[in-house]
Amino acid sequence: MKKRKNDTKKMNNNLKLLIVESPAKIKTISKFLGSDFKIMSTFGHVKDLPPKKLGIERDENDKHIELEYVPIKDKAKTIAEICKVASRASEIYLASDPDREGEIISWHIGQEIAKVFKDKSKIYRISFNEITKPAVLQAIENKATINMKMVRAQQARRVLDRWVGYEVSPILWRKISKGLSAGRVQSVALLLICDREEEIVTFKPEEFWSIHGTFSFKNDDIEAELFKINSKAFKLKSKEETDKALQEIKNSTFTIEKITEKKRARAPLAPFMTSTLQQDAYNKLGFSVDKTMLVAQKLYEGLPLGNKDTPEALITYMRTDSLRLSDTALKAARGYISDKFGTDYLPKIVKNYTKKGAQDAHEAIRPINVKITPRIAAQYLTPEQAKLYSLIWKRFVACQMNAAEYFQRQVLVKGGKFTFRATGSTLVFDGFLKVYMIDDEKENELKIPKGIKENDPLDLKKTEPKQHFTKPAPRYNESSIVKELEKRGIGRPSTYAAIIYTVLKRKYVDKDQKRFIPTELGKMVSKMLTEHLPDIINVKFTAQMEEDLDKIAEGKIKRDEVLNEFYEPFAKDLETWAGKDGKKKAIETDIKCPECSKMLVIRFGKAGEFLGCSGFPECKFTSQFTKDEQGKIMLEEKKEAETVDIKCPNCGKNLVEKMGKFGPFLACPGYPECKYIHQESLKMPCPKCGGKIVKRVSKRGSFWGCANYPNCKLLIPGEVREEACPKCNNPYLSVKKENDGSVTIYCPIKECDYSRKE
Repeated sequence: MKKRKNDTKKMNNNLKLLIVESPAKIKTISKFLGSDFKIMSTFGHVKDLPPKKLGIERDENDKHIELEYVPIKDKAKTIAEICKVASRASEIYLASDPDREGEIISWHIGQEIAKVFKDKSKIYRISFNEITKPAVLQAIENKATINMKMVRAQQARRVLDRWVGYEVSPILWRKISKGLSAGRVQSVALLLICDREEEIVTFKPEEFWSIHGTFSFKNDDIEAELFKINSKAFKLKSKEETDKALQEIKNSTFTIEKITEKKRARAPLAPFMTSTLQQDAYNKLGFSVDKTMLVAQKLYEGLPLGNKDTPEALITYMRTDSLRLSDTALKAARGYISDKFGTDYLPKIVKNYTKKGAQDAHEAIRPINVKITPRIAAQYLTPEQAKLYSLIWKRFVACQMNAAEYFQRQVLVKGGKFTFRATGSTLVFDGFLKVYMIDDEKENELKIPKGIKENDPLDLKKTEPKQHFTKPAPRYNESSIVKELEKRGIGRPSTYAAIIYTVLKRKYVDKDQKRFIPTELGKMVSKMLTEHLPDIINVKFTAQMEEDLDKIAEGKIKRDEVLNEFYEPFAKDLETWAGKDGKKKAIETDIKCPECSKMLVIRFGKAGEFLGCSGFPECKFTSQFTKDEQGKIMLEEKKEAETVDIKCPNCGKNLVEKMGKFGPFLACPGYPECKYIHQESLKMPCPKCGGKIVKRVSKRGSFWGCANYPNCKLLIPGEVREEACPKCNNPYLSVKKENDGSVTIYCPIKECDYSRKE
């Protein structure tokens, strides 16, 4: 018995604890390491600034900034479990993601472990760009310590965002509506969307015309467009000008002025980084930015290929602004291209790609094993995962292939002062296009009549004038806003999805045919922020701040220098703004109130924006509204409440459907005399107290709870099916909608593993 205790103690002394961010990585990494490794997950961040106070102390004398961190709600148990295992381990490996957020997660959990772990020198920081056995083992071999420069850069970003959110939001509540919030980077993204909308609304189309001619040579035709007049670029602005030119053209004699034939090469695109992956997945696959990152996360963490117990990571880390590829990856790609397509497709020299200003901490996004082709992967992945993996794989392979080659022709046809041009090209070598097609690859092949040469006469067969109007720049969609943010240096790879999610969630922006339109609320918030905080809510300042955060991570400047430089003008602008008129703002319109003839204004409430009378509270008229393409506001006719065939149990009237903060609900039309609100309920009684289980709705969605709340706190999340579990006889089953559109019915009892697909 004594020997067994000693063996147990010895085993515990050899235990090594490796901590990752996501539990999905545990299975993938476990197969690379021996039984002396225990792998645990933090499930993301474990500590943050306190939720109900600022948590930032700034000394007015020496300008030092102190941060207060507390465990995130529901993470105390995770921290305790990790520390319990850490207390009996011999070595600790902090292996959160290789970016600033990952660095501070490692720092925070490392601080907690240090309270129970004696030898602090054996708490290591490791990172890997891909979850493969060589990468993980190499990371353990090259263990390091927490990079405090990266920690301070993350702290700086968090403090900046906290200052703006905590200090600005209360002012927006007072001046516009409760529940609003402001974000430092998101506000600038909103500004770009609002500015683009203003350009569209104020844009005045200009008329212009083009002229197309059909010329014949023997039995063949050449289609050409008017290119120059008097050897100069031109603009026909009206039908009168066009008709005049057409008359002169018809009276002209035409000949072939010049025939140009040359080869043109088109180089492959660089491998993906975060922003270009998001753009291409949106344009080619129809994926939202958020969806792209969620699917890519799964591909990075590992998925089972064949054996469900041995998941395999498929791509490298997906949050990167680097275009660099490792020597191993380049060698693998070139070997695959040579074997699969032959040496004609393989460049003699390796293609290297760089991006100015890239952090270059990671590689570009690429498949880990090029031999796992999209066809092989598709056998084991969901359709969405397979599509994204295919896109990444093809872009990676194509970037190391030879350029595509075209034979390009141009024919200039001249008659008097008019020059027409016909162009076209023929693909003569597909090169990288064999693997990866480009969206704009629409080549127009121009066939030149056999035997034609310069100075040959042509007959003008017909002319066709076409009227056009200039168009404004299109509204941003998810792809184009990411491209614009990256071009202007706003945000970083890890923030693009959050920026888009936030402006939509706050109802500052709506979508029309997948394009962003600022709401009246969004316009007012943007106008107010840029008017009163001009020093910080502007594109140039935000881009400069991103550069400063990068410099903190590189150790070139100090965290508190950047924060103080931000805070002083910010606090001054804030004080001036907060002291101004505290009345809630409303947007004036040119529509008269149908009840009192005073002007209507746009106001903002919990349920969104609405029209109200400027004579409130004397006149209480309100209405919903819509806008036409020119932005003109139109009153919506009030619809009669729809009656349903359910009687009110209190007064016997038929219930009507009403719209509330969380969506439609059924209520008695006799309100306020009768205040009955109908609640859906389950047939089965509450298993805790026997009460009725009713459907409730919150900001997070619908759920089921006991009607005897708060005395009984039974809660059933999501959708349920009143069907007894065939395995454990639990009286209901839970319903889960999968990303691929399928539905899984499963038993919510942890000890029961019953589930089925539908």
